[in-house]
Amino acid sequence: MKTGRTLNQLAQELTRQRTAKRDFLVHTSCMHMSVDAAVFELFNRGQTHMGGPQEFGMTGLFHRKLGASIGIPYRYYDKMREQCPELLARNVNTWLEREPSRHLVRTLDGKARAYLSDSYRRIDHDEIMEAVLPIIGEMPDAKVESCEVTENRLYLKVVNPRLEAEVTPGDVVQAGIIISNSEVGLGNVSVQPLVYRLVCKNGMVVSEGQKRRHSGRTIEEDWELFSDETKRADDRAFMLKLADIVRAAVDEARFAVMVDRLRDATEQRFAGYDVPYVVELTAKEYALNETERGGVMQYLIDGGELSQYGLSSAVTRAAQDVDDYDRSTEMEGIGWQIVTMAPEVWKHINGGVRT
Repeated sequence: MKTGRTLNQLAQELTRQRTAKRDFLVHTSCMHMSVDAAVFELFNRGQTHMGGPQEFGMTGLFHRKLGASIGIPYRYYDKMREQCPELLARNVNTWLEREPSRHLVRTLDGKARAYLSDSYRRIDHDEIMEAVLPIIGEMPDAKVESCEVTENRLYLKVVNPRLEAEVTPGDVVQAGIIISNSEVGLGNVSVQPLVYRLVCKNGMVVSEGQKRRHSGRTIEEDWELFSDETKRADDRAFMLKLADIVRAAVDEARFAVMVDRLRDATEQRFAGYDVPYVVELTAKEYALNETERGGVMQYLIDGGELSQYGLSSAVTRAAQDVDDYDRSTEMEGIGWQIVTMAPEVWKHINGGVRT
């Protein structure tokens, strides 16, 4: 799996972000996009002592969330942003005024990064780490094999070497978990099983696990929000539950079921020998780009395991070469999807030589 940061580097970055991020609960009447669509302004009309407007740049995700909220199709939004920013600003400001509502705007390092509903529950990365690291520390020999914080998500991938099995003779896998979170509305807090293949250090994210939505009661306060005692009290019960989920995630019975699925996949051999065709159909089915497809084909040929399992392993190995950590983790999830694909999908992909 992709390495990412060291645990110490991750802790340092989360500490830095804790002081750099600011959250605002603002009515649309107090929002404005600059004429060149480069700056998003927030006004606090109820508290003049706060001074002038707060000005922020905007991430690509913020633009997408904002456009979706006010009903501008993304392709048109993006076209205006690139070719006619003044038209975009006019559209955005018009709809902010005509469709009044209140939203949570999350910012970091001077950029607006998320445009969310006022009922969005803030569960931040550092809170997740504080809850789960002591539990991981209780697991004998458990190792954080990879971790990262990206613009969109936090990832913590933990392997338990005490729980391992052979898929085929000499091909050993170990049990693990992946804990992830998004502060910007791109996913739930989740704890999912992870299968770690020793022969090539591949990670496979199992798309089954516990998730918690970032939703709660509507926040009543206005303007800038802080991590106050009320918020901590609301989240304490969830953090305790999260700790219990992490403790139970590396379960021997569950791991045995996953290993059986992998072993079954080794029996699903290629019907033909047109490897490029199989990879081409796989790429279409799972939206792999040209570079990813080339990597999958190379690792499939090099591995020589022409089976559903071999195809899955080629995808997770190719994931290590992807620069973007978010995408690399997505491909680790695709590896498990291939192992567990519906029979009709495998029949389509494994159709033999092209005609």
